[in-house]
Amino acid sequence: MINNSADEIAEKLNKAKSVAVFCHARPDGDALGAGLALLLALQNAGKAAIMCCEDLPPEKFSFLPAMKQVRRGLPTKTEYDTFISVDCADVSRMSTFSDAYSKFAGVTINIDHHISNTGFGKFNYVIDCPATCEILTDLFGVAGFEITKDIADLLLLGLITDSGNFTHLDVGENTFKAAAKLRAAGGDVHLINYMMYSRQPKVRALLYGRVMNKIRFALDDKITFIVTSLEDMAETGADKSLTEGFVDFPLTIDGVEVSVSLMEVKKRHYKVSLRSKGKVNVNAVASTFGGGGHILASGCVLGGELEEVIEKLTFTIQQNL
Repeated sequence: MINNSADEIAEKLNKAKSVAVFCHARPDGDALGAGLALLLALQNAGKAAIMCCEDLPPEKFSFLPAMKQVRRGLPTKTEYDTFISVDCADVSRMSTFSDAYSKFAGVTINIDHHISNTGFGKFNYVIDCPATCEILTDLFGVAGFEITKDIADLLLLGLITDSGNFTHLDVGENTFKAAAKLRAAGGDVHLINYMMYSRQPKVRALLYGRVMNKIRFALDDKITFIVTSLEDMAETGADKSLTEGFVDFPLTIDGVEVSVSLMEVKKRHYKVSLRSKGKVNVNAVASTFGGGGHILASGCVLGGELEEVIEKLTFTIQQNL
């Protein structure tokens, strides 16, 4: 992959006149924060811009007004000169918009922080760091885009959530510099922390209890598996967006090296999230099954009976221990 410089990407952003921004399906705080911060920055710079995602933002992010600007469809009557993807390790992560992005004749820019990124844009800016929002904080400075309070809140959302509230091993000096810059621009750290970590709906608490009550251990307690079934979600009234963060809890257990979360998205079909304390490269594990992400946090999708899926993952993790 040829990685372009910040100056080259900034030049493309400034030259763009009509832009569509895309993030991955089932968006998290970093995807939404990065995409919408870029959207607002482009709009404030006088450009026509929209943001598209296959799924609308989960309700928990609705405290930020910009969430209302996410569209589920790409207007066909508008002519665009630039497509930008954020927080997507490969083009397929855009799901229903993947084909349009791949076939787009204009400028395509890929801005991301995943080590597994395939470099699918005509212009790529991929930096291995805790969050895409950290990259954009620096990039806005290069491009000369003002960071308003609304933009600062969005960038802090992604920075805080994707760094595990600044606890992940890849958090470095620049992460804190970015956070300081966003706080100076009016970003509300207290509000974002409260909304993300100090409150939850009753149904999430009920689902969390059911899932953790069935935690499974493997390889002398070095691996844990938690499973969120369709039945669990139906009986508690919770939806899949409320499972974010479940995978992190088992890593607090002494002796556990890898936590695996399996979310049943349909019968015999599981979304797999993997987290590591450091001994295991879970990006290598996820890549075995066509997924990817980071060394300490990755994901993939697996089909099959539950026990079969767990057996495959256990074997692959063991090979990487």
